Amino acid sequence: MKKNEFIYIAGLLNEQLNIVPLLFGSLGLEQRLNKNLNADDIDVLIPEIFLNERWGSIVALMNDYGYTLYDLREHAFEKSGLSVAFAAIESLTPFAGIDLKQIPVINETGVRYYLPDLHDYLKVYTASARDGYRKNVKNKQDEQKIELIKAEIRKTRFTQ
Repeated sequence: MKKNEFIYIAGLLNEQLNIVPLLFGSLGLEQRLNKNLNADDIDVLIPEIFLNERWGSIVALMNDYGYTLYDLREHAFEKSGLSVAFAAIESLTPFAGIDLKQIPVINETGVRYYLPDLHDYLKVYTASARDGYRKNVKNKQDEQKIELIKAEIRKTRFTQ
């Protein structure tokens, strides 16, 4: 359900705002691992300009689709118990050392979005495990995800 919702939102972003979003967080990792991680929400990275100067266009798009902004600081929307949060795609490089130009573009049913590979997810969760908030609140979850990612990387290394 969350994946289908992301695809729909990504399609709206593609068509209406010419944005190719990045599927982030546990939902994106689920897709890379092909494993259900019980993602709490949908994390979407978009160009920073849309979180600042063009924020109104994101709010309008989400409102038109039935979402309500509930946390301005986190750029988070809610509809029927489902949360969608936006953050800046540019933050990946300073936070986790990810080269944005190397992130693969996925084309699914005509909808385009970026999806980091497992090596990039490993960088993200390793950096997150050092982050103050996540270290105290989500440390065990991050450690489990790091182990899952490492195991999948080892597995694919031996099957290629």
